[in-house]
Amino acid sequence: MSDNDDESRVLKQEPLINHLLELRTRLLKILIGIVVVFVPCAYFARDLFTYLSGPLLAAMPANNNLIATGVASPFLAPFKLAMLAAVALSLPWTLYQIWMFTAPALYKQERKLIVPLLASSTLLFFAGMAFAYYVIFPIIFRFFVSVAPNGVQVMTDISAYLDFVLKLFMAFGAAFEMPVAIFLIVWTGFVSTRQLGQYRPYVIIAAFAVGMLLTPPDIISQTCLAVPLYLLYELGILAARVFLPDRAADNDDDQ
Repeated sequence: MSDNDDESRVLKQEPLINHLLELRTRLLKILIGIVVVFVPCAYFARDLFTYLSGPLLAAMPANNNLIATGVASPFLAPFKLAMLAAVALSLPWTLYQIWMFTAPALYKQERKLIVPLLASSTLLFFAGMAFAYYVIFPIIFRFFVSVAPNGVQVMTDISAYLDFVLKLFMAFGAAFEMPVAIFLIVWTGFVSTRQLGQYRPYVIIAAFAVGMLLTPPDIISQTCLAVPLYLLYELGILAARVFLPDRAADNDDDQ
């Protein structure tokens, strides 16, 4: 093998090594950011859990409380909550590091769109969690407590409660990402805003189906989730028409 071949191989390997080093640096910064946020979260772990359990405690009878059936549950449940809270609160820092890693590979137009998308996706995810806590939790916990048979005391295990609310947080946080998802599929040219408008009847049915699966079997709870989901769908269409007029118009003309 000639010296020129060796030099070309080295030149091809250097960019890959540089990317791997940059990735390691960004991952390390993400980890440091989580640890920095985790320290105060761990200090206030019990207060965080008390705040998180507020909707259930408010729905329970006066003499009922949460219980801990595991030996280490009184420590592990708040500790787990503190860790997950640190991951969530450091999400803007995490997304910023991802942005700094991917920015050099993006076109100028793409860079202009990525920053608002990252910011809006973060805000929407937190909005979904807040909606679940302040709107959905009081409704579903009052329902669960009200349907308990006579002679049954509602005393939920703290670990089971934490796992339940975390699943709902993830579900509602992901559901509130719908405008970003719609914006992206229009941006990529997969569908047009006209097509999305034609899907409205199916979206309404799907929204109530999701509400039926994630909330108690009453029309009020289902509507509390279905209506925001549909409004977020319309918000995604509106955002695509406003910020991608050329792309949306080209797609509509192709129909």
